[in-house]
Amino acid sequence: MKMRHNINSVHLRDSRQYLRTHSTSAEAELWKYLSGKKFYGRKFRRQYSIGNYIIDFYCVSEKLAIELDGDPHGDYIQIQKDIIRDEYLKRLGIKTIRIENRFVFQDPEYVKQLIKSGFGKSDIPPPGSCVAGPLLT
Repeated sequence: MKMRHNINSVHLRDSRQYLRTHSTSAEAELWKYLSGKKFYGRKFRRQYSIGNYIIDFYCVSEKLAIELDGDPHGDYIQIQKDIIRDEYLKRLGIKTIRIENRFVFQDPEYVKQLIKSGFGKSDIPPPGSCVAGPLLT
């Protein structure tokens, strides 16, 4: 049986807007590369809500959620909340990739490959093709 969930529900609109206008430096940096179908032609949405959760970045076509985690995600309670959230998304068929904020700046190639690894394999254009262009340039 297919689970139903609210997408971009009205009750989270103000929260989504606030998060978009007050993004972390890591979110702003990653968004530069994901916006406008720049990353392998995939459309990512920023601060997208599914159920009662707001996802940092979401690619609908790939059913791929990207969560950037800073210091608050390192404590035990937050880790437990993240596990519950990831399990909820998994039941909906959504894969979640968690990336520590520091990697966006320290190792962007790792971040690029990690995101790419979350894509289905069937329609990824070859490197250098005019559709994909260079990874996160």
